[in-house]
Amino acid sequence: MISQIKADHLSKVSVGTLLVTLGIIYGDIGTSPLYVMKAIMGKEMIREEIVLGAISCVFWTLTLQTTVKYVILTLKADNKGEGGIFSLYTLVKKLNKPWLIVPAIIGGSALLADGIITPPISISSAVEGLKIYEPELQTIPIVIGILIGLFTIQQFGTKAIGKFFGPLMLIWFLMLGTIGISHLFQNWTVLKAINPYYAFHLLSIHSEGYFVLGFVFLCTTGAEALYSDLGHCGIRNIRISWSFVKTMLVLSYFGQGAYLIEHTGKTLANLSPHPDNPANPFYLVMPDWFLPFGIGIATIAAVIASQALISGSFTLINEAIRLNLWPKVRVKFPTNIKGQLYIPSINWLLFAGCVFVVLHFKESGNMEAAYGLAITMCMIMTTILLGYYMILKRVNIVYIILIEIIYLSIEVSFFISNIQKFSHGGYVTVFIAGLLAGTMTINYLAKKIRRNYTNFVSISDYKNVLEDLSKDQAIPKYATNLVYLTNSYSPNKIEYKAMHSIIHRRPKRADNYWFVHVNVIDEPYKLEYKVHKLSEENNILRIDFHLGFRNEPRINVLMRQVVTELVQTGEIDITSRYESLHKNNITGDFEYVLIEKELSYDNDLPASEKVILNLYEWLKKLALSEDKAFGLDSSSVTIERFPMIINPIEDLNLVRIK
Repeated sequence: MISQIKADHLSKVSVGTLLVTLGIIYGDIGTSPLYVMKAIMGKEMIREEIVLGAISCVFWTLTLQTTVKYVILTLKADNKGEGGIFSLYTLVKKLNKPWLIVPAIIGGSALLADGIITPPISISSAVEGLKIYEPELQTIPIVIGILIGLFTIQQFGTKAIGKFFGPLMLIWFLMLGTIGISHLFQNWTVLKAINPYYAFHLLSIHSEGYFVLGFVFLCTTGAEALYSDLGHCGIRNIRISWSFVKTMLVLSYFGQGAYLIEHTGKTLANLSPHPDNPANPFYLVMPDWFLPFGIGIATIAAVIASQALISGSFTLINEAIRLNLWPKVRVKFPTNIKGQLYIPSINWLLFAGCVFVVLHFKESGNMEAAYGLAITMCMIMTTILLGYYMILKRVNIVYIILIEIIYLSIEVSFFISNIQKFSHGGYVTVFIAGLLAGTMTINYLAKKIRRNYTNFVSISDYKNVLEDLSKDQAIPKYATNLVYLTNSYSPNKIEYKAMHSIIHRRPKRADNYWFVHVNVIDEPYKLEYKVHKLSEENNILRIDFHLGFRNEPRINVLMRQVVTELVQTGEIDITSRYESLHKNNITGDFEYVLIEKELSYDNDLPASEKVILNLYEWLKKLALSEDKAFGLDSSSVTIERFPMIINPIEDLNLVRIK
């Protein structure tokens, strides 16, 4: 029902939904005119063939990469209305190809790394417009000040300011288009760049052509974020609004190109009133009287772009937690807007990364070298997963091969051109993406190792013991309702450690025994549960929750609803069995027991598995405890720690002596 309501909401198209889409989706790709042409031209002399070739590359990149691949093809790969590389992975993993987790991890990590570099480069590019008036101005404190404000307000949510994002981005795009077309009226010849010949000419004839391609790629870096935000706006709103956005972007790029062609033979430093500070074509095309307004609007747009990347990072990490790719961390919901969340640890991790990037590179011109390399890897991974999604949908194999060849060729070309920027700053985002990917890989592999070695037993084998234990008055009652969380997917199985805890480690007498399993499913917002009655007296129950990967496993809330429904249908009695309390119809208590497995020293493991499990144990110390991760009230939770002996050390040759 929730999924259907959400789908119906996202299918609506109106002026309001289109404005919201402008504010949420296009911040990253929409602010690319701030730095793309400046990066392409660099310190070199302006030549018409270079400008035409660069503009042609930008136009066809926006057309082939953003429009065709993402807006037309990839947006179809939605998971009940949700998008993003992790949503795509949850779809294709039905093919039972375990290695598909690799492109999912690489792509997700690269997208997060992009979220660290986007705010600094966007905000720095906008703020550096002030150097037109004050060339000696130190922009670093201003940029860091904006970042502090931006990351501080995340904890309060963006409900209040979010409603203004759409209108402000509308003003931004209208400004891009208006200024761009005003320069086109002065030089229509730049429209020749629509001919792909000029792009091929630049790439094949000129030695710097392939290097330029690395900067051209910056115009489409926001395409992946566009797919990730599918769930916020819906496919129809994105496709309709993209027609407007692309038109405005193209007008801006062509307008900058027309201006540059008029100044052939000069450099950006020559065009600057202060030769020590090369001019930015984005600001050069603005009338002098409009510059202060242009700088202000650009700064606001850069902040909105940063906000979109930060919110997208929260969503991405939340999905990674549900998919067991990231340690459990605290997730908060600052507003009642569905889908809006706040992850404190990720917020300040992103902030630290952004400040590091600003201090390390100092100016946006230096950041351009670091930008783009990581996101090319993300796009390549999406293309790989998209191919398997089309296989899942039984698309004609010839069509699949054609799509894969075309886009892998394009993206590998972009990757090769961006690799040349590795030593100039690309190493920063690759290092960040590597750390993130390493964390996800350790978490995934460690959980897989632990799951493979977990010993499960049949509950039916212990049913009589549990029923007798429940009636044994010689044992003090532990709780009226005793609840264990289990990782067993089988309704009749449970970890041996849980049964050992009930029977052997201080026998736990209870009136009702509950075994609860949380199954994270591929649909994003599904909320279902199933009850398995494992005894004739209905005092041993198994509850299976089927939760979408975007739902929080708040067990306290979920169990309360389940118990209420079972009581209403007369399937269980949770009234306290103590005579005085039972007479007054007092509800019995619920006690949760969580078993935390710790790696034992009594293990003889392969070196690789030992390293992975030790790193995982270290990551767990930085993560939330199990009770907080499952939203349990700590006053009713007992945590028992068991040594996890995966591969015991063989008997030692111990000899008794007299």
